[in-house]
Amino acid sequence: MTEEPKGFEQEPDVPSEAGDAKPGKGPAAGKDSGTADEAAPGAGGGDAQELTALRAQLDQVRTALNERTADLQRLQAEYQNYRRRVERDRVAVKEIAVANLLTELLPVLDDIGRAREHGELVGGFKSVAESLETVAAKLGLQQFGKEGEAFDPLVHEALMHSYSPDVTQTTCVQILQPGYRLGERNLRPARVAVAEPQPGSGKAGDETADDRDAKADTADDEENGGPEQG
Repeated sequence: MTEEPKGFEQEPDVPSEAGDAKPGKGPAAGKDSGTADEAAPGAGGGDAQELTALRAQLDQVRTALNERTADLQRLQAEYQNYRRRVERDRVAVKEIAVANLLTELLPVLDDIGRAREHGELVGGFKSVAESLETVAAKLGLQQFGKEGEAFDPLVHEALMHSYSPDVTQTTCVQILQPGYRLGERNLRPARVAVAEPQPGSGKAGDETADDRDAKADTADDEENGGPEQG
């Protein structure tokens, strides 16, 4: 048998146009380029609308933030006022409670004072009395009312009245019960005996005469057009 010679396998012919073709060229590429150019203006308009919408949302958020900030500041101010009011009420309640307690102790302090005046404040009773007075003083209790001071109806209560040539104005000549105050609050007025200048007494007459002389001199000066100048 005779073997037939094997021939070379023929490769398929590739058109030269396919090999020479380049991306982006040809009728199809031209069509795609035209579509992209037409879509570009539409994409810019969409971005502008989206930016406008974002700005509107940002304005809404800022407005809401300002409103919430104002609400927070108002609540904080109300809370501060509430705290000050509570603190003021607490102090007032405390002062009232202390004042009521000390008011109930005033008769006891009066007994201690009378015992001291009669020399009966001795022994253990003296220690207890002094401790009680110390505690009352720490709480702010103050005693007032002294002999010889001018009578003041705001802090004094006159239980006895007399005339005396030794005084020139209504004067407390005897303290029957001392007065007590707590801070600016008067718990009890000082109960006193007062004396007024005696009508026609020497001091009262002298002062009245001096007053009359001063008034007469003033009247003369006014009639003469004022005091003479040298």
